[in-house]
Amino acid sequence: MRGLEKARELYESRGRELIHSLFPEYEDRIAVGLAGHGSECFGYDDELSEDHDFEEGFCLWIDEDTDREIGLELSRAYRQLKGGCSASSALAEQSRGVRRIGDFYRRYTGCAGAPDSWQAWLYLPSHALAEATNGQVWRDGQGLFSSIRREILTGMPEDVRKKRLAAKLITMAQAGQYNYGRCISHGEEGSAMLAMAEFVNAACAAAFLLNRRHMPYYKWQFRALGELEKLGELREPLEFLLTGENDSAGQKLKGELAEDICARVVKELRAQGLTCGSWDYLEPHALNLMEHIENPQIRALHVMEE
Repeated sequence: MRGLEKARELYESRGRELIHSLFPEYEDRIAVGLAGHGSECFGYDDELSEDHDFEEGFCLWIDEDTDREIGLELSRAYRQLKGGCSASSALAEQSRGVRRIGDFYRRYTGCAGAPDSWQAWLYLPSHALAEATNGQVWRDGQGLFSSIRREILTGMPEDVRKKRLAAKLITMAQAGQYNYGRCISHGEEGSAMLAMAEFVNAACAAAFLLNRRHMPYYKWQFRALGELEKLGELREPLEFLLTGENDSAGQKLKGELAEDICARVVKELRAQGLTCGSWDYLEPHALNLMEHIENPQIRALHVMEE
């Protein structure tokens, strides 16, 4: 049984009744679920996950007024319900139990809710936004926690999405369509692999942006990529670019695969009305995308800035 299932079972079997019996007047003010840091919150955990930074249990998210009124009592009740210890490293941070809603989101966005400016949306790392919105919410009578969650999931300004996407497209062009082959020609095989790694990472990020999804931490990047509705089929060829043989035949195949991946990305760009060109090289698509950004401050940024 995975962490999400264990957490839900604990809540349904004991946690729900605990809240109802001890805090009946506050039931609708306590959001319950599991989200945040940890592979279990993405549903990607297995037996190996439990030996490092793994913490069983669920989350109870409350606002500041509720925290002042019952926060200590609720925390004490949760600890008594939960018992036991977690396998945590020095880098781990307790993320289960009672948390103020603002504190939970501040860890990922730097403020008590969703990003509050286009600058925050542009410069916050995608994996932070992914952690802020993963997992499941099982109850939220007040709706505050879930409303912030929805805003982070769907509220990225379109101009910011275009800007981030343009940066990924030009990186794909320079690293995969140009520099990979140049490095091979110069006999710089190590540099060629670095270029290909840059291409792969940018292609993954572009796929998530085209799906309007936040890309998780690199450890789960390919797993999540394969689940995307659009371009999810790119997982296998992108993985091959990193893991395939690097003899002359392999290098030739990787160059061809990179071009094929770029063609699939262009097809999706055109399907979404994000480019009007038919170029094979991605750089003009990136520049064309920049021209369609309405916010003059964002449009004036360097194409590679993000």
